[in-house]
Amino acid sequence: MRDPAPSSQAASTLFDPAGIWAYPIDAWQRSVLFWDVLRKRANTMLEHEEAGMPPVLTFQYEMLLDARRFERPANYALLRITTADTEHADACVDDSKPPVIIMDPRAGHGPGIGGFKRESEIGMALHEGFPVYFVSFFPAPSPHQRLIDVLHAMHHFVDEVIARHPGKKPVLYGNCQAGWAAMLVAIHCRAPVGPIVLNGSPLSYWAGESGANPMRLAGGLLGGSWLTHFVGDLGDGRFDGAWLVQNFETLKPEAAIWDKYASLYLDVDHEEKRFLEFERWWNAWYSFSRQEMVEIVDHLFIGNELEQGTLELGDAVRIDLRSLKSPLVIFASYGDNITPPHQALAWLKAVYKTTDALKEAGQRIVFMTDPRVGHLGIFVSASVARLEHRAILESLDDVVNLPPGLYEMKISNPTNDPDCRKPQYSVSFEERRVEDLAFDNPRKAFERVRQLSQANETLYSNFVSPWVQAMTTPWSAEVLRWLHPMRTSRYMLSEKFSPWMHVIARLADEVRAKRLPAAMDNPMRAAERTLSEQMQAAIEMARETRDSAQERAFRGLYDY
Repeated sequence: MRDPAPSSQAASTLFDPAGIWAYPIDAWQRSVLFWDVLRKRANTMLEHEEAGMPPVLTFQYEMLLDARRFERPANYALLRITTADTEHADACVDDSKPPVIIMDPRAGHGPGIGGFKRESEIGMALHEGFPVYFVSFFPAPSPHQRLIDVLHAMHHFVDEVIARHPGKKPVLYGNCQAGWAAMLVAIHCRAPVGPIVLNGSPLSYWAGESGANPMRLAGGLLGGSWLTHFVGDLGDGRFDGAWLVQNFETLKPEAAIWDKYASLYLDVDHEEKRFLEFERWWNAWYSFSRQEMVEIVDHLFIGNELEQGTLELGDAVRIDLRSLKSPLVIFASYGDNITPPHQALAWLKAVYKTTDALKEAGQRIVFMTDPRVGHLGIFVSASVARLEHRAILESLDDVVNLPPGLYEMKISNPTNDPDCRKPQYSVSFEERRVEDLAFDNPRKAFERVRQLSQANETLYSNFVSPWVQAMTTPWSAEVLRWLHPMRTSRYMLSEKFSPWMHVIARLADEVRAKRLPAAMDNPMRAAERTLSEQMQAAIEMARETRDSAQERAFRGLYDY
């Protein structure tokens, strides 16, 4: 006898009295659990803040250097990874392998994304036998901290690692913003470094795809860097990283604002742990100094000076990417709308012009692209860590031994199993031409943005900033920090601020003890999922309309 058709099963569930009541009970229970998870997130956020917001690493570590105590202080620290769970890191180390220095992005969030779970960049490096060091940072910048101070701190860190591993060139592993920081260190470090791995790291800030990468247009639409300076003034010399994280969320609201919470509600029984683990990192917002943030926006995002070879950080330090001799591995994704492959790779053509020029410089550059994974997935995804990052680490010797040139790294994995080992998967390096790197880069339009930004920044610095600074106090800055909508939307769900959340906590305990989930084939559950998908599609359509309008405005303003 054949099973009833799915439609018959749905109909029987719908008209079955038990089935009718199963959904509203389940929906009510999931609602209670959903709000309880948000309560836990708020408490975790506040507890993390009270603890001084340490790195969210799942690995134990020892602090070797604290750059806040350097002659030129910076809010950075060098950590040595000592233990993974109960296993001591030294037991995993292969003495023949060079040390790996993993640098996390300082882009609003705190440190730890490179190692907040076992299946991560740190975990894979330990698994492959590399001694692992981690560049961390503290929530507050040192007073008047500048990029040159950070660079000096990084120099000390690299020197310390080299001293601990004589004769071995350390591998620099930079995530997102830390990628260009790794490049700066490699160019001006007193001792040579080994291969540099850049994961989702922007180096060509004007490049992008029309209709797909709106973030590059923000500087022009906001009139340049003066607004960054203004926010830093309101923060009494500090720029709150919550503003950057808010930008990330509004960049793709259908995912960050809708789908994240919808997925939690629809499957709260299984999503709670993953949600809270990620949110612990996502909701720890660190600050920049005003000078440092204005330098980043002025020189990199608006000025694009790193690609053009005009970046000067002070102390007669000038960055020229052509002077870099360390082999490069660049990992980017077409699913990354924050640092698309355009921004990760377009600088090659601007710096080297031709493949022959790249070869004459003696440089070896390897790039690898993924068609789908998002920006955070490059660093966070367990499957990416187990395959792509493991393959990169296992292939570093091959990269070093390549003849000068440009190569695309290809991973062949017929099993589709990220845990497979060689020879189940293989890595190849296919030679490519610099001339074939064609990315949209409207230089004239962005040059106009740069000029406007300089003019507005000059006006603001001379005529407005002194008044804002005179009216700002540490107290007013702290009030604004705690009243930031990114914070209030989180911590107000803690019982420490909203006593009625005690009721949610008690109800959640009762619900977990008497949980009655509806079957996944319940027609009302299916309707829920359909409604969520429709809502996500509607938000995506609205976002695309917004992005299109912004691009039209940019084109009209700057003749692009």
